[in-house]
Amino acid sequence: MANHVPVDYSPAVTQSPIEIAFDGVTIARGGRRILENVNLAVERGETVALVGRSGTGKSTILKLVNRLLSPDAGSIRVSGRLTPEWDPFDLRRHVGYVLQEIALFPHMSVAENVAVVPRLLGWDERRITARVGELLDLTGLGGSDFASRRPHQLSGGQRQRVGVARALAADPPILLMDEPFGALDPMTRSEMHEELRRIQAQVRKTILIVTHDMGEAFAMATRIGVLADGALAALDAPGPIARSTDPRVRGLLLPLVEAAEALRSAAR
Repeated sequence: MANHVPVDYSPAVTQSPIEIAFDGVTIARGGRRILENVNLAVERGETVALVGRSGTGKSTILKLVNRLLSPDAGSIRVSGRLTPEWDPFDLRRHVGYVLQEIALFPHMSVAENVAVVPRLLGWDERRITARVGELLDLTGLGGSDFASRRPHQLSGGQRQRVGVARALAADPPILLMDEPFGALDPMTRSEMHEELRRIQAQVRKTILIVTHDMGEAFAMATRIGVLADGALAALDAPGPIARSTDPRVRGLLLPLVEAAEALRSAAR
């Protein structure tokens, strides 16, 4: 894998266009309003974390981005195009998706799992081999026998890395992540935060990550959006979010405050 052919990544932050834009988006399901008049703009190359209690519409936003759902009102643009103007398959190739349940194909090796989308796109084998090698190196799985292992031979953190590599395989400019580290133990989860920050520093994708954990949002994001009652209650850099007096935000910060106080008390 060491002598693979370099593969160019999609463009980094140049001209700062808006990569994902929600304009007055409203959606209801089963008679229940999930999102109400949501406005959201995510710039190319930034990492935005959406946090909130269960049922506040976080995952719905991701499904609206890649057109698994359609809004009842308002519009969504991805890379400057309204989502109905996209061919659904082209849109989903344009957007990588990482889920909590990675669902790797158990009968395939790690390399074969990462190569799934490039093979569907008809890449030649030399290009696929180069891309797989590059991504295994990028995600810390290169330089050993990881490429030939099956998913059951990997730890949870290693499977998550394969999931990230697979989502990046076709070099999409946008990466959606839905509670990607929620099933991991705290130490492995912290290691994955550091790993993704390192990867993002190299590839500069536009990342929209959903989490219920405010600590994870602070660890990962350049901006944090707080969803409450179907509305975007706050959207700002971590510093202003930490200083917010909005009770919808303070409620999510409370576990962090309690943990910090417990540590200070234990250290006395």
